Amino acid sequence: MLKNTNINSNKKLDLLILVGGKGTRIKKYLRGLPKPMLKFNNKFFLNYIINFASKYNLNKIYLLTGYKSNIIYQKFHNKTFNFVKIECIKEKKEMGTAGALNSLKNKINDFILLNGDTLFDIDYLKLIKSLDKNNYGTMSLVKNLKQNSMKLNFLSVNNNLVKYNSKGSLMNGGVYFFRKEFLKFIPKKKCSLENDILPSLIYKKKINGKIFDNFFLDIGTENYYKKASRLLIKNFKRPAVFLDRDGVINHDYGYVHTLKKFKFKNGVIKGLKYLTKKNYYIFIVTNQAGIGKKIYSLEKFIKLHKELKEILIKEKIYINDVKYSPYHIDAKIKKFKKRSGFRKPGNLMIKEILKSWDILINKSFMIGDKISDKMCAEKSDLYFEFAKDNFYYQARSIVKKG
Repeated sequence: MLKNTNINSNKKLDLLILVGGKGTRIKKYLRGLPKPMLKFNNKFFLNYIINFASKYNLNKIYLLTGYKSNIIYQKFHNKTFNFVKIECIKEKKEMGTAGALNSLKNKINDFILLNGDTLFDIDYLKLIKSLDKNNYGTMSLVKNLKQNSMKLNFLSVNNNLVKYNSKGSLMNGGVYFFRKEFLKFIPKKKCSLENDILPSLIYKKKINGKIFDNFFLDIGTENYYKKASRLLIKNFKRPAVFLDRDGVINHDYGYVHTLKKFKFKNGVIKGLKYLTKKNYYIFIVTNQAGIGKKIYSLEKFIKLHKELKEILIKEKIYINDVKYSPYHIDAKIKKFKKRSGFRKPGNLMIKEILKSWDILINKSFMIGDKISDKMCAEKSDLYFEFAKDNFYYQARSIVKKG
C-alpha cells in the first residue's frame, strides 16, 4: 500500500523539467539553441516556466539537460529563483524522456515533472490532490488542441483514472505529479515516458488524471512558436504590487528574522487574497542590512521566507518573488560593505523584477513605510502610498482608483 500524499504536510516536493530535446519540428528557428532557451518578449521560455513554478514551496528544481546543455548550465545552474535552487544535470548519453530520470533515483522526493517546451497555467496543488492513495502518479489533461502531437492523445477520464479512448477528446498537458516510488518502473536504458512507461501504467489503472481548461502553450510546433510571444503577453502580462516587508506586511520590531517574531499586520492576509483574486503579481522588495551586519544569517532569512511561503500558500496566496538587499555601508561582511543601487532608495531590485516579468507598470503600485521606499517607487515610475492601518482597505482603495 502506498502512503497518501498530504500537501498540507511539510513533506518535500521537487520539480523536474525535461530540457534535453533537440526540437526537430522547429529546427529552423532554433539558431543552435535548445528549445527552452528560445526568447519570447526578451525572456527565455524556460524563465516563464520557472517564474510560474517557483511560487510554490519547492525543495529544489532539477533541469535534465541534453542537447546544447552548456547553454542551459550557464544561465541556470546553481541559480536561485524565489528561494528555490536550480541544479542542472547532464545526460552522459541520450536517454529519452523517461531514461533521463534514472540519474535522480537517489536524490529526489515526490516530484512534479514538466516538459521544457510547454507551459500549462494550472494549480499544481489541485493536480497533487487528484492522486489516489493506491496510484503512482497523476497527469494533467487538456482538451485536444490539434497541436499534431501523438504522445498520449485520445484520452478520457473515468472515476479519476486516465483511459485510452478512440473517441477521447483529451490530450496530455505535459505536467505530472509522481510519487518517488514511480521511479522503480524506469529501466536503465533509453526509453520514453509517453510511449513506454505511462501507457502500461494507464492500462493497469495506476495513473489518475485531472482536466484543466487553463492557458496551454506548446512551442514545439511552428504554428504555436509563431504565436508564442503574443499568447504569453496576453496570459502573463498583468499589474503588480511591490511591497516593503517590515512595517508593511509585518510589524517592525527591528531586524525580524524568525517566524516566532513575525506578526502579520492588520488586513494583510485578506488584502493579499484580494490582490490575488484581482490577478496581481505580488513582489516583496526589502532592505535586509541585518544580514550584512551579522545580526542574522542569510540562511535564517531564507528559512523564514520559505516558512512564510508555506503559510501563505495554505491561504491560496502566492508571492511571485522576493528581492532583498544585504548591502550597507556599515556592514561587517566585506562583500556587503558598500553603497549599492539594490538598497532602497535605489531601485535595482525593482528593475530586476521588471526585466524578468511581463508587468503592466501603469496599473502597478508600491506600499512602503519609509522615505527610501517612496524614492525607490518614484525612480521606478510606480504609484506609491505609505502603509496605513489596514492593508486590505488600502490595497482595495488603490486598485479601485485604477
